Amino acid sequence: MDCHDRLDITMQAYLTAFFALWTACLHAAEPVQLFNGKDLAGWKADIPKADRNPSIEPSFIVRDAKLVSLGNPRGQLLTEKAFKNYELLVEYRFPDQPGNCGVLVHASRLRARGNMHPQSIEVQMMSGDAGDFWVIEEDITVPDMEKRRPKREGQKWGGGQNDARRILNLTEDSEKPLGEWNTMTILCKDDTITVHVNGDLVNRGHNATATEGKIALQAEGAEVEFRKIELHPLKD
Repeated sequence: MDCHDRLDITMQAYLTAFFALWTACLHAAEPVQLFNGKDLAGWKADIPKADRNPSIEPSFIVRDAKLVSLGNPRGQLLTEKAFKNYELLVEYRFPDQPGNCGVLVHASRLRARGNMHPQSIEVQMMSGDAGDFWVIEEDITVPDMEKRRPKREGQKWGGGQNDARRILNLTEDSEKPLGEWNTMTILCKDDTITVHVNGDLVNRGHNATATEGKIALQAEGAEVEFRKIELHPLKD
């Protein structure tokens, strides 16, 4: 390990400790358990295929005190309430196979993209890419945009269908091995969103075009288990 590597590790440790202290000071009240371990009270699914087949098998169930996204039929599970200025703590794992999923924050208009995804800012959970941002009819800015937000010639940054919508995370090895539990925290404070995965700072953006909305979990083709979904309101 050379001096540059040691400096990077030291800076990462400093930033992790700083954000932990900062967010602890911001917490305004007791946490809200968005998942009660028993049922889907407080949540509502939006599954486009159910429009044509109301008796279709559910995409989201509760099993062994865990909220499970079965991955199919594809869609979203959204909180009934909208939230603003909070830290969201999510404990999740892909139990059998690596796959795709995400937490959507500031979700508003349903089926805004491809008759499927609500208008929102997605915090990616896809295996190997946890902490990426994907913007869906919204937008957010990060430092070093040219490097972090690749775009093709003639493409612009934005949340539209043909825009460069993916914003790369900051780390490569923050996720646990398949089958182990990951902890993701998403801090939404005014127009800034800060994401940690297993204690590592993996993304931070500002100038978000939305600052409140519902929280959603995706069904995107892979089974994902959630054992904790906890919201900490922040001080104004």
